[in-house]
Amino acid sequence: MLTGKNILLIISGGIAAYKVLEVIRRLRDQGASIRAILTQGGAEFVTPLSVAALTENKVYQDIFSLTDEAEMGHIRLSREADLVLVAPASADILAKMAAGMANDLATTALLATNKPVLVAPTMNVEMWNNPATRANIATLESRGILRIGPAGGDLACGETGTGRLAEPAEIIAAVQDFFARQDGPKPLVGKKAVVTSGPTHEPIDPVRYIANRSSGKQGHAIAAELARAGADVTLVSGPVNLPDPVGVNVVRVETARDMLASVQAHMPADIAIFAAAVADWRIKDQAGQKIKKAGDGALPVLQFAENPDILATISQSGPLRPALVVGFAAETENVVDHARAKRARKGCDWILANNVAPDSGTFGGEDNEIHLIAGNDVQSDELWPKQSKIAVARTLVSRIARHFDT
Repeated sequence: MLTGKNILLIISGGIAAYKVLEVIRRLRDQGASIRAILTQGGAEFVTPLSVAALTENKVYQDIFSLTDEAEMGHIRLSREADLVLVAPASADILAKMAAGMANDLATTALLATNKPVLVAPTMNVEMWNNPATRANIATLESRGILRIGPAGGDLACGETGTGRLAEPAEIIAAVQDFFARQDGPKPLVGKKAVVTSGPTHEPIDPVRYIANRSSGKQGHAIAAELARAGADVTLVSGPVNLPDPVGVNVVRVETARDMLASVQAHMPADIAIFAAAVADWRIKDQAGQKIKKAGDGALPVLQFAENPDILATISQSGPLRPALVVGFAAETENVVDHARAKRARKGCDWILANNVAPDSGTFGGEDNEIHLIAGNDVQSDELWPKQSKIAVARTLVSRIARHFDT
């Protein structure tokens, strides 16, 4: 199924580099053409000769080789691929990618490429959990970099935890999935979708506001995946620090009332997904000037008003109601019970329940665990394993495609 596909494989340093030889063999068996860049670190674990023998192509190592530059050049090397695969992807090369560095052939090719990039990280568990690595991964994924792994288990260093390179079969499956989604049918062509994302900011005065910890990562990922599936997507986003998803019409709002107005302005739609963490309340009378501290220590009295319920409003909007309305239930306890009650109360079709308790890492994090409630009984429920928010988006869009195909 990979006949005619050109893959640029970048092999960085790591004991798991030996597994990449099996990846090369399997990709070649499926008809892929592979050119390989071997970093200095990668060459400590696998030899150029073994990589060349399996790829049946020259192995590139030195950016300053005038012969190679004359024959190929790092620009052509990165541009003539259909996919750039970095496996194993060490903490070092991920950091360089995030920072935009280009101090060797591998990082120069990565910075110069205009093609999709899939990384397969591997490293010590503490390196993987280090805030610097987590920030680098978040940066790369926000730019559209794809990721497979790492997996958990026993590590080469003798420790146990997340950091193992994905198995060759898993890497091959990720490559196949990428090309299937690129080349395959787009199941949501002709469908119009509206997605909400991020928090809302409810002003107290011109300086202060009420908000929550939502990053918008899940909603933005859903919008991007819907667009990849062919849908005409409008993303109504609260204040976030994320790039706009490719191929998506983005409308930026601040408050819950602004968000509702924007959603209603983009009706009718076939699909509406409410991933935003909308503030339930706002200040009844926003101060026109900054509220100053009283000299006598008296505290200001803030009166609250209830914000409009966007999910319930759209779920009960009569002729303009989308064919599929999906809500999120961000809960900290009794997640499934509260979500099931919310679905009945709001009148939406599906609820995606997730745990956002402080120790879950969901708000602002990279991963999510979803319990899909799509009916009135437990037989209709689906528990999706904990996975990246991008993977959650893919799972959801695949589920939506099946829904409309039945």
